[in-house]
Amino acid sequence: MQQIIRIGLTYTGTEEKHHNYVNWLKGDDPIEIIRLSAADNNLDKLAELDAVVLSGGVDTHPKNYGCAVTDYPNAPAKFQEDRDEFEIAVFQKSQELQLPVLAICRGMQLINCVLGGDLVQDIGPEANELHRSDTTDEKHEVIILPGTLLADIAQVAKDEANSAHHQCVHLLGKGLQINALSADGITEGYEWEEKYGKPFLLGVQWHPERMYKLGLAASPLSKNIREYFIDAVTKNSLQRK
Repeated sequence: MQQIIRIGLTYTGTEEKHHNYVNWLKGDDPIEIIRLSAADNNLDKLAELDAVVLSGGVDTHPKNYGCAVTDYPNAPAKFQEDRDEFEIAVFQKSQELQLPVLAICRGMQLINCVLGGDLVQDIGPEANELHRSDTTDEKHEVIILPGTLLADIAQVAKDEANSAHHQCVHLLGKGLQINALSADGITEGYEWEEKYGKPFLLGVQWHPERMYKLGLAASPLSKNIREYFIDAVTKNSLQRK
């Protein structure tokens, strides 16, 4: 009998986007997805989980990276401070419980802030042409840095990924190392610098859960990440029991 693993997924804001994550994570495996959100007020659920995925969504409030400027280019009409506070608590609790974490887009940026890093508030008109779209995702090359966990996962030196962001990691958070860059030098991923004795952590700026929309479902930047994450979650769960 296969082990059922339980993954907490932060709610990204719409049912369609949420189900992209659910379908991608579950695949054909015995996986239960638990929605985590400020509205559900269910931080206590983490004690029952085997892993956490921090999803994409609206910009985190600038106060989370020590900035007072809120009227920058492409800023949201309204920040979601309750979501920020809840997801910060989710990450902190996940580390206390030694849970594997996969952080996508906003999730990657938020964790970087929690660990003392900061963000470029808007990458500018030229970079936004490559990285951001108001309709469908953009697509560009991601360069994977050798010697990193992501290089082991992807098994390629570079590949195409989708893109839908106008902010990026600037100063890197404590304990992190960059594992992927775009051709124009934007940080596309990170992981723990020192991996031993810490639960799995991978942050990616792209959206592996919806790469299928661009015909990239079989890309190692989607398929391999999902498979490696599920394997890491399963192994960690068995060790904790």
